[in-house]
Amino acid sequence: MKQTLELKLGHKLAMTPQLQQAIKLLQLSVIDLRTEIQSALDNNPLLDTADQEENLAEPENDDSDKDDSYSNENTPDQQTSVKDDTSASNDTNDVFEQGTAGDELKEDYIWDDESYIPRTTTSNNRDNDWSGMELDSRNSSPATLHDHLDWQMRMLPLSDNDRLIAETIIDAINEDGYLTLSIDDITQSLSRNHDIELDEVVAMLHQIQSFDPVGVAAVDVADSLHIQLRQLPEDTPHLQTARSIVDKHLDLVAHRDLAKLKRVLKGKPAALSGAIALIQSLNPRPGSIINPSETRYIIPDITVKKINGSWVALLNEEALPKLQVNRYYQSLIRRGDNSKDNRYLKENLQEARWYIKSLQNRHDTLLNVSTEIIKRQQAFFEDGDEAMKPMVLHDIADALELHESTISRVTTNKYMQTPAGVFELKYFFSSHVSTVDGGTCSATAIRSQIKKLVEAEPVGKPISDSRIAELLSQQGICVARRTVAKYRELMSIPPSNMRKSLTL
Repeated sequence: MKQTLELKLGHKLAMTPQLQQAIKLLQLSVIDLRTEIQSALDNNPLLDTADQEENLAEPENDDSDKDDSYSNENTPDQQTSVKDDTSASNDTNDVFEQGTAGDELKEDYIWDDESYIPRTTTSNNRDNDWSGMELDSRNSSPATLHDHLDWQMRMLPLSDNDRLIAETIIDAINEDGYLTLSIDDITQSLSRNHDIELDEVVAMLHQIQSFDPVGVAAVDVADSLHIQLRQLPEDTPHLQTARSIVDKHLDLVAHRDLAKLKRVLKGKPAALSGAIALIQSLNPRPGSIINPSETRYIIPDITVKKINGSWVALLNEEALPKLQVNRYYQSLIRRGDNSKDNRYLKENLQEARWYIKSLQNRHDTLLNVSTEIIKRQQAFFEDGDEAMKPMVLHDIADALELHESTISRVTTNKYMQTPAGVFELKYFFSSHVSTVDGGTCSATAIRSQIKKLVEAEPVGKPISDSRIAELLSQQGICVARRTVAKYRELMSIPPSNMRKSLTL
């Protein structure tokens, strides 16, 4: 084959750095975006927050013979360029308010000719900074179940072997407070290198089972409940009946088979009800009392309010800092200067403007999407979940002339504060189910009606999924039994046989 050169014209999509930055900011939540903005502020000296009291300004008595700054050039062409840059900066700063100059910053910096030196905190001042110590204490990790049990174990006068056995047993306890290894496995692992017998392990296990929280170090749920009942006073009402149920008939209670339980125990209904109530007062997961749950903080991006009879979406401007270009560093840029420092300032100035523009585009897109959601879900804000209308990402994308992937990024991990609570933007999107009259009904509205039917069911006779499907069909909603079961599981509602009351 002969080699030749060909020239072709064509179009090709390219992901520019500016577009990559805009997409990255668009999909971040408020908390993640705060971290991202702080990182940008730390890395770019031309980027500043508008809520600071003062931007760095040039000293008044400046006797240096440096060239005129970029903003003070005298040639007409350069003045036009400066005007364009200034207008671009002003356009950005119309949205992000400018900071005001004050006198406090002069106290924080020592001025020497053209440079400034931040005042550093001495080690003595850091030692006396109680606020920092309080912050460290708030951010410290809370005690876990293993720490709590280990602390109680160290309070006992134990021998070396007993301490080794106790540490091994505590390490084998999971977050719920149950043993993950059998007694035989623990004994075999310890007897390989130490002279430890099974009786010693059992004795130490009983010792740990008396620790707080009550019921810890149990083999299973029945063992944990038995430990908790064993530590109750003997004069506790219905204690013996409760122990008998836990030891032999706990499966009947789990399956709500109260008729068989009544025949087996041959007890009075009042005594059985009291024993079941006593069992229900126990904790099947004793370790959950100590193990802290991870706190998840949610900051709403959008606030919805009713103004003059209409629902309006408002951007939560207090959630994020307002950004602007640092005026002082911008004034140091000189036209035609190719020095390393000047190029560094120019590059960071352009990056700062891109960053502010990308951030503003994120805010505008989020506000437009939220406004369109409110426009389509007016009935939800007036009447609640049952009035939710079916809506998919494609509907919002067509209305705003955006791509579905953009709508997906905007609605992920973004929250809207409404009078009915805080909802993720994804909550307002749901599939539809056909109705008898040929219309559609939102899946969210169907789930709300299922929850309403379950809450209104008789205590002793819970309705089945088939019956719920029939009741919805009477309301004109065509839904199958398996669909009802799926929606019920999504709402963490147990099946009908598990919703039956335990009262006799």
